[in-house]
Amino acid sequence: MYKSLNYWVFGGFTGEATAYEFIDFAKANGLDGVELTVGDALKIDITEDECRKIAAYAAGKGIGLKTLASGFFWGCSLSADDEAERQQALDFGKKYIQIANWIGAETILVIPGATRVAWEPDRPVVSYQNAWDNAAKSIRELLVVAEKLNVNIALENVWNRFLLSPMEWKLFLDQFNSDKVGIYFDVANCCIYGRPQDYVDILKGYVKAVHIKNFTETDCAGGLHGFGDDILSGEVDFDELKAAFARIGYTGPCTAEMIPFCRLPDMVLPDKELAAKTAAKMVELFGK
Repeated sequence: MYKSLNYWVFGGFTGEATAYEFIDFAKANGLDGVELTVGDALKIDITEDECRKIAAYAAGKGIGLKTLASGFFWGCSLSADDEAERQQALDFGKKYIQIANWIGAETILVIPGATRVAWEPDRPVVSYQNAWDNAAKSIRELLVVAEKLNVNIALENVWNRFLLSPMEWKLFLDQFNSDKVGIYFDVANCCIYGRPQDYVDILKGYVKAVHIKNFTETDCAGGLHGFGDDILSGEVDFDELKAAFARIGYTGPCTAEMIPFCRLPDMVLPDKELAAKTAAKMVELFGK
């Protein structure tokens, strides 16, 4: 299994480490790849030349750049009722796909939309039907670019009050009839609703990439503090999860996304010590 680490735990949310430093870290810690993030590790105005340089450096170290991530769509949504906001999200998405093409990434993480963002009460509330329709319209437009540039759009299952069960996900994804759109499956984000292995079994080939973290339930459900700082501690049954991956033949990216909300209100990133511990546990989980 391709073992990777997301940039945020190593470099924070403001680009406090370079892509080159992160690649060196991954090489030193036995990982197969890194997930760079657009908006901090890579600025949205990065040039093709700089992307090619980063790709060449990673290749020289034997480190993959198979996926990119971004938190941009939380504050500027593809499912927005406001057309100006939705257009801004589309403009970002098209450049995001272009950056992936330049740097050689196969897949980008995209948040499809939200009906409500609980931790940002000023964000507009969107009806479920409108979120579905607006997101689908946006994704169809992005797919034109993604198919041209050979990049997967992988929609992440997040706490967005939208696309909750694996059956909803399948129905949503089926409508596009494209092998360039699928799910960026976060194994911990779904624990509040169901078992990760069920999503894998139902969504099968739609699984384009996987985020690895864990979640601890409290009082039958749990909040943000349930996302801990140890990927081996929580509700995820990794034996069952790996068996599900084997059943569908998934051997793609498994990327640890370690944002330890359990430490709130004192969470601080970057945390290079946590990055190193997480890398070691990914090797323990998925082998050298």
